[in-house]
Amino acid sequence: MSVAKVIEISASSPLGIEDAVQQGLAKVSQSVNNIQGAWVSDIKVDTDNDGSIRGWRVSMRISFVVD
Repeated sequence: MSVAKVIEISASSPLGIEDAVQQGLAKVSQSVNNIQGAWVSDIKVDTDNDGSIRGWRVSMRISFVVD
């Protein structure tokens, strides 16, 4: 029998959504084993006063199998 757990994190990147997801997964994988997948639940863009994009932020849930 296997048991999965889900955690929620936020990650950001000035390069784009995909990079923010990759950065978040890379950071989580330093302390969590057996990552099975991730769901991006929210996307936010940070802007300057003139509306130009400064960076991207994602909220995501990550599932992993508990040892």
